[in-house]
Amino acid sequence: MPFIPHTVEDVSEMLAAIGATSIEELFDEIPPHLRSSAEVRLPAGMNEMEVIRLVMELAAKNRNLLCFAGAGAYEHHIPAAVWEIATRGEFYSAYTPYQAEASQGTLQLLYEYQTMMAGLTGLDISNASLYDGASGLAEAVLMAVRANRKSKARRILLPKTVHPVYRQVVKTVVKHQRIELIELPYQQNSGRIAPATLAAWAGQDVTALVIPQPNFFGALEDVDALADWAAQNDALTIAVVNPTALALIKPPGEWGERGADIACGEGQPLGVPLSAGGPYFGFMCCRKDYIHQMPGRIVGMTTDRAGKAGFTLTVQAREQHIRRGKATSNICTNQGLLVTAATIYLSLLGPTGLRRVASRCHGNTRRLVECLETIPGVGRLFDGAFFHEAVVRLSQPAEQVLARLAEKGILGGYDLNRHYPELGPALLVCATETRTTEDIEAYAASLRAILTA
Repeated sequence: MPFIPHTVEDVSEMLAAIGATSIEELFDEIPPHLRSSAEVRLPAGMNEMEVIRLVMELAAKNRNLLCFAGAGAYEHHIPAAVWEIATRGEFYSAYTPYQAEASQGTLQLLYEYQTMMAGLTGLDISNASLYDGASGLAEAVLMAVRANRKSKARRILLPKTVHPVYRQVVKTVVKHQRIELIELPYQQNSGRIAPATLAAWAGQDVTALVIPQPNFFGALEDVDALADWAAQNDALTIAVVNPTALALIKPPGEWGERGADIACGEGQPLGVPLSAGGPYFGFMCCRKDYIHQMPGRIVGMTTDRAGKAGFTLTVQAREQHIRRGKATSNICTNQGLLVTAATIYLSLLGPTGLRRVASRCHGNTRRLVECLETIPGVGRLFDGAFFHEAVVRLSQPAEQVLARLAEKGILGGYDLNRHYPELGPALLVCATETRTTEDIEAYAASLRAILTA
């Protein structure tokens, strides 16, 4: 899209129209001590030809590595039709609907998305997306504090098996919200939440328990026991889930006797390319009891005077998203284009197709781990069931091994030492449905050569 900057005359006219003397006056609500006095040094401007050349030079530095990394973002096959449709002008240029009378086409698409996500998670209600999985969990924590009126402690049990970046985002968001985050350790042999740790909190005022499924290590938690513990202790259950995995494993709405109260996660696996780290989108679903506490937008279906189906933003007040501190949420936009792609992706695959993708992912990861375990100095770190990815221990520092694999054109996994140094030289590896038997054998051969050299 073309960008046309405002001229000095344009700026002067606009300031005069609103009665301001300068641009700085528009920010007079910000206290002086919060403003940066450091000089901003920007490089000189470039013309169009220079910009194009610079971008092409940067793009030429990219390498297409054979990917065995996951850790929250996954290389899945995306049918060509997904982005062929998503980038049509009707979708591509449509901004997130704020007004209740927004485009019926956009609203219907979001309604269909909500319906599919609610079905996938086994919960009653879905919103029309969030920024990403990490901020989605932060919003779920804030939502749980609002929704659990039996709890006064504002205490959240946050397992160390939750994605470390998600935990960092949650800490940042709730830092000044008087919310206490309690980190739960994991069992060294299984990489799962330690039941003994939960026993220590039994009978105490706990607002919510976060349960990842699968967790960051790819391990499957005992979600039924964990969800029942939360219910017995008057705590809400927040599920952090991989949407692809939900095609095979029990959905959050069926965990334990009552089911999870809130489910959230990263929507990138549903038709969104890796794109060097984004943009992605987050999703959130919940039980009907908590619909008024859910952040983001909710699209509902109704009928007009002629009896035809119509779609509209519903439940929340029209001004809800501009009320600052009094708002349920200040999410004033979302990742509408990515949600469009996810809706098309889910529609094309259907339940059977998504199950096939999940099954292939699991089968490939099992084959990968079995293949790697034949290499001297490599072994699977945790026991028990897993999905999509697993942790292997190496005989050499993971950082060095990954660097040498990259030289061979292989993105070998995620170095866990940066967040879990207690695991030693450990690597989180992943194999999606895009990996072939030849890919897995090539990775194993390269790793064997590096470790036995």
